[in-house]
Amino acid sequence: MSPATPVADRGDDVADDGRAESADERADRNWNELLQELRVLQTGTQILTGFLLALAFQPAFRDLNGPQRVFYLTLIVLAALSAIVALSPVALHRGLFRRRAKPAVVAFGHTALLFALVTVSVLLVGVVVFVFDVVVSTAASWIVGGALAFLIAALWVVSPLIYRHRRSEDR
Repeated sequence: MSPATPVADRGDDVADDGRAESADERADRNWNELLQELRVLQTGTQILTGFLLALAFQPAFRDLNGPQRVFYLTLIVLAALSAIVALSPVALHRGLFRRRAKPAVVAFGHTALLFALVTVSVLLVGVVVFVFDVVVSTAASWIVGGALAFLIAALWVVSPLIYRHRRSEDR
């Protein structure tokens, strides 16, 4: 089968979404969509990382107790991890450039982006918990952290699952 054969006519297990595109065109489109999602994620992660890095140079940072410092350093590592994971599809793409491996890069990018979303969700909740712990109280940090974790689970996990289920019923 030629690379120009439309996906709908290939007879493989790729879901037909009504687009008449070749496997290469689909991979290119999926890669572009993945890059857009990575850009959004990267911007938010960079802002959080910058905020965290700036905290260490504030005079009030000296007032943190031992557990707060450990939590802060954990957040720094989590910020670095999320950036590394989010950039890994781009690094793989560079390493496999012009080797006709875009479907593999897209598959890897999908997995990396899901992992990056998990690390960023923990980072988001952690940063807010840290700030509330330092500024208000530990009890307030647990309440706000729990509420944010619930909201992330509802919007990032449950909502997509509901929409996916509804779409599968419509077919």
